[in-house]
Amino acid sequence: MSAEAADREAATSSRPCTPPQTCWFEFLLEESLLEKHLRKPCPDPAPVQLIVQFLEQASKPSVNEQNQVQPPPDNKRNRILKLLALKVAAHLKWDLDILEKSLSVPVLNMLLNELLCISKVPPGTKHVDMDLATLPPTTAMAILLYNRWAIRTIVQSSFPVKQAKPGPPQLSVMNQMQQEKELTENILKVLKEQASDSILVLEAALTLNKDLYVHTMRTLDLLAMEPGVVNGETESSPAGLKIKTEEMQCQVCYDLGTAYFQQGSANSAIYEKAREKFFRTKELISEIGSLSLHCTIDEKRLAGYCQACNVLVPSSDSTSQQLTPYSQVHICLRSGNYQEVIKIFIEDNLTFSLPVQFRQSVLRELFQKAQQGSEALDEICFKVCACNTVRDILEGRTISVQFNQLFLTPNKEKIDFLLEVCSRSINLEKASDSLKGNMAAFLKNVCLGLEDLQYVFMISSHELFITLLKDEEQKLLIDQMRKRCPRVNLCIKPVTSFYDIPASASVNIGQLEHQLILSVDPWRIRQILIELHGMTSERQFWTVSNKWEVPSVYSGVILGIKDSLTRDLVYILMAKGLHCSTVKDFSHAKQLFAACLELVTEFSPKLRQVMLNEMLLLDIHTHEAGTGQSGERPPSDLISRVRGYLEMRLPDIPLRQVIAEECVAFLLNWRENEYLTLQVPAFLLQSNPYVKLGQLLAATCKELPGPKESRRTAKDLWEVVVQICSVSSQHKRGSDGRVSLIKQRESTLGIMYRSELLSFIKKLREPLVLTIILSLFVKLHNVREDIVNDITAEHISIWPSSIPNLQSVDFEAVAITVKELVRYALAINPGNHSWLLIQADSYFAANQYSAALHYYLQAGAVCSDFFNKTVPPDVYTDQVIKRMIKCCSLLNCHTQVAILCQFLREIDYKTAFKSLQEQNSHDAMDSYYDYIWDVTILEYLTYLHHKRGETDKRQIAMHYPLTRDSA
Repeated sequence: MSAEAADREAATSSRPCTPPQTCWFEFLLEESLLEKHLRKPCPDPAPVQLIVQFLEQASKPSVNEQNQVQPPPDNKRNRILKLLALKVAAHLKWDLDILEKSLSVPVLNMLLNELLCISKVPPGTKHVDMDLATLPPTTAMAILLYNRWAIRTIVQSSFPVKQAKPGPPQLSVMNQMQQEKELTENILKVLKEQASDSILVLEAALTLNKDLYVHTMRTLDLLAMEPGVVNGETESSPAGLKIKTEEMQCQVCYDLGTAYFQQGSANSAIYEKAREKFFRTKELISEIGSLSLHCTIDEKRLAGYCQACNVLVPSSDSTSQQLTPYSQVHICLRSGNYQEVIKIFIEDNLTFSLPVQFRQSVLRELFQKAQQGSEALDEICFKVCACNTVRDILEGRTISVQFNQLFLTPNKEKIDFLLEVCSRSINLEKASDSLKGNMAAFLKNVCLGLEDLQYVFMISSHELFITLLKDEEQKLLIDQMRKRCPRVNLCIKPVTSFYDIPASASVNIGQLEHQLILSVDPWRIRQILIELHGMTSERQFWTVSNKWEVPSVYSGVILGIKDSLTRDLVYILMAKGLHCSTVKDFSHAKQLFAACLELVTEFSPKLRQVMLNEMLLLDIHTHEAGTGQSGERPPSDLISRVRGYLEMRLPDIPLRQVIAEECVAFLLNWRENEYLTLQVPAFLLQSNPYVKLGQLLAATCKELPGPKESRRTAKDLWEVVVQICSVSSQHKRGSDGRVSLIKQRESTLGIMYRSELLSFIKKLREPLVLTIILSLFVKLHNVREDIVNDITAEHISIWPSSIPNLQSVDFEAVAITVKELVRYALAINPGNHSWLLIQADSYFAANQYSAALHYYLQAGAVCSDFFNKTVPPDVYTDQVIKRMIKCCSLLNCHTQVAILCQFLREIDYKTAFKSLQEQNSHDAMDSYYDYIWDVTILEYLTYLHHKRGETDKRQIAMHYPLTRDSA
């Protein structure tokens, strides 16, 4: 193939990202057309899309005559395409903010390398070895653009990126994304290796005292015509777009500052350099103005960087008054001046200037230091937590678990400090009614939570309490305290009586333990445990009740908590929550789980994830027992959480098998078949047997309407279930040397045990899924060789008709499973006629003819409005009627046999006549003659009674047809 032919083929080839006009770029090869296109108000394709498309076309590999892939040829067409991409970038004034936002790292790398090439930067030469002052201005600017982009890309790659939600998997798209990801990683690796050189190049640029020029569309055209015209010009040449020195230095300073700030996490001394660059950037912005065309700095982001640098590296000449509250807190924490931190927080309770998240992070840092052995910080933690709590209640938030934990054992010092914080955190003259109301409610709740009346009196006699609470509210509080402690009078000292003599410690402990067993209020449980631990430190109160059961996968983690009070509280809250969920008391279960989650969040990420998993399971049960029963679909948030749990790959997190079962069953019940068949990650199919089973069931449901030969998934599901129902055998050699075969137990080759499969199926409610599973087990039941009476089921034809190794299947277990599944299915929907027929056939196969006849009649009744309508022929088939006939015959209901023989497509006179000959019948005999309409059977019945001399019965048999004829 010639080069021109290759050019034509490449020019006419199409790619997925190009518009329908496959040769559109040929029309833009002329300067006038490209400029006209770019001058449109909303050009389509957009400029950045043009860059991508030009470079993609220019970098397409070629194929030689031997069908070997070759690098892109360096021909005229490809050179023009690269030039067009550069011209579009020049139209965008080489704004890296726009280019980085719209172009991928590989495309932008290719574009800037083309800029270096056209700007005559020698290939293979390190930029750090080149003197920017002696280079032509456009060449120097090209080098600066490339190295600025390199630094910005490294910094951007260090930020966390939210993963885009994957759509339906497409092989070509996934391959393309994987290739781009690998290419990006390779480019980043090279950029990071050259990061130090790029920083040196940019530092050198700050010493330049001349204006630079960047290529425009005109200069690029001149280069294309005469390569030496522009790049051979002197430093003072006006060719290109002029970039003032201050604008260039402003951009470079900002980029260097971000690079130094990113490196500061490994070396805190570098933060000083970052601070210097950022503050220099602010000075340059004030000089050139924020409306500069060629200098675009995000001033809000710059202000954030400056504020962070002030905190991390405060200026030596700054006074405490000039520092921001962030800086003051950071300095105090580094120097250990915690009292000053408390003072700042109290002052902030009046101004609300510090974000709540920042205050909480300070408290977490102090907690971590205290847990590492600094016991002196326990008091500081309480004081900081008290300050944060007062801030929370003033803004209308709830009291945190940390405050409740730290306030477990109140004393005079804690009460005094809490009252001091409350007094200094509210200006009664200027405070709004809502602030006063929040503070009053907080003080009331603290009083109600205190057991020692001395501490209650300290609060109720405080000036703030008296000011905020009206007389009526104070009296109401006293009445509440009296109800809680009937023999206590808060106004008058009580007279000691016999009944006021305190009981022994053992009696008190027993009473509290009794209350602990009965209570389901998290707050009350916590209070009881505090009192119990105050009485004795030798007991483990999580063992008080043998009904408190926590799964073994959790108990090891919980019992590993060092603090005995926290251990008891976590164990009891979880045990009570699980019990409430079991008895369907979901509201109390949610309260207990929420309290437990809040408690463990601060000290155990592992237990936090455990509680989130349990709350997911609780939400599933709540929906299924509530709105789910009426058919209302679950909220999308719940479905997303279920998917997130299944896809979770956190190591060392204890997981309960039942949660995975419930999640997969939940997706099947709400027909999330698309996710299970197409979107579920591949690793889940290997690691989670319930996901594998769910995928096979969902895929079988989807394929069911199709032709039989397309149901490959049904065969896979069949093989999985057969493997589960198989048994492993062991050969045993006796003393005489003979080998005997002994069946041992279920095979371990299946993806799960039969009991686990049965437990999973009993969580399903979707009729189609249950019908498929029932038909599979029915077919497996019918496969055995010694079967006499088959069981019929809907969709039974989709399964294979044989098993290679019949001896490996435990058919007794299969029969038991069929009975259990039918019983469960009918409990879900007693009116499903196909399930009723399976139940009837099961009893028929087990020779339980009375029960079989009962379910055959029930199946006909539910689909005919209790026989007010005709029973559909696909329900009462000839096989069903023949089995009903056999049931009646074996139950000695011979007249009913004759009646049923009339329903067959071809009336079975032989069986009818034989049954009528029987004289020992357990049914009503001649009372049923009204239901015989076949003349032949009636004639035989008349003859039979005449022969026996039964004149009365003969008259009855003759009366009914005569009555019908006259009618």
